[in-house]
Amino acid sequence: MPGPDPGGIIVTIVVGIVGAFVGKAIFAGLLGGSWMSGFNLSSILVATLGSIILLAIYRLISRQAA
Repeated sequence: MPGPDPGGIIVTIVVGIVGAFVGKAIFAGLLGGSWMSGFNLSSILVATLGSIILLAIYRLISRQAA
């Protein structure tokens, strides 16, 4: 996600990685995880979507707290 992040690059990377795992866990739980094993397009898209969503939530929370 472009733009300035309140926590810096390290926090942004960590939140993005956590978002990828959370996105994969949620989608695997909702839709059955057999199609998300390994390195394929669907797992990349789900991980990217999870990262974007968690980073957006992080930005909203951090800006409201300031």
